[in-house]
Amino acid sequence: MPKYLFQTSYTGEGAKGLLKDGGSKRRQVAKTVVESVGGKLEAFYFAFGATDAYVVCDLPDNVSAAAVSVAAMSSGAVTGHITVLLTPEEMDQAVKKTANYTPPGR
Repeated sequence: MPKYLFQTSYTGEGAKGLLKDGGSKRRQVAKTVVESVGGKLEAFYFAFGATDAYVVCDLPDNVSAAAVSVAAMSSGAVTGHITVLLTPEEMDQAVKKTANYTPPGR
């Protein structure tokens, strides 16, 4: 299954909810939403800085990742973005493919 990194930040309302419910509940909510689309939560970490939480999960496909993202973002409690993660073996396959690219101005 493809692996995804969700980087999220809480809005003011989201931070109030976090204060009320705590971090463990947010991890459980993430696990539930990921599993609801056939995925598996691998890691959930809170962090200092511009990004409040990092979530790594396995999801069946990009459509499932988008569904999770839309569900969370439409709440208005969080903002963020998704990064598709590649294994070293997938990168091995990528570097063996020939892609015909012309840089700008050439």
